[in-house]
Amino acid sequence: MNIKGKAWKYGNDIDTDVIIPARYLNTSDPEELARHCLEDLDSNFVDKMSKGDLIVAGENFGCGSSREHAPLAIKAAGVSAVIASSFARIFYRNALNIGLPILECPEAVENISQGDEVQVEIAAGLITNLSKNQEYQAVAFPDFMQKLIQAGGLINYLREQAGEGNVSL
Repeated sequence: MNIKGKAWKYGNDIDTDVIIPARYLNTSDPEELARHCLEDLDSNFVDKMSKGDLIVAGENFGCGSSREHAPLAIKAAGVSAVIASSFARIFYRNALNIGLPILECPEAVENISQGDEVQVEIAAGLITNLSKNQEYQAVAFPDFMQKLIQAGGLINYLREQAGEGNVSL
């Protein structure tokens, strides 16, 4: 799975209240959540970004509450992946559960600038800054996690496995 898009760069400690403000948690509709993704941090983010773009951020991305709405809002907005120096553990798990590719790579975060064109080879964990002709290596996910991401999340993965007779729902 290869991803390519423009980088939208943010700092450290981007919490779930900034990713999707609490005032919008009265819905779990992905389209509605997407409309408000990052609006308290970057009020025009959803209007400026293009489907397939990536978020690049510093340490502790997704800290705060355990709400699953945060990675869902990001994915529904059309963001193809998040690259960060580190992720809050609950955000990390929630992102994978919904099939949002996330990569930890401090070197990439340090060297990618706002607007750079970035390509990610999920299977290899390879991040390429096409604007600067630089490559960075993130830790690749094990096969199971790659299959989960490719399926679009845990529920879709389990449905596929049930359809193949590998698991009973």
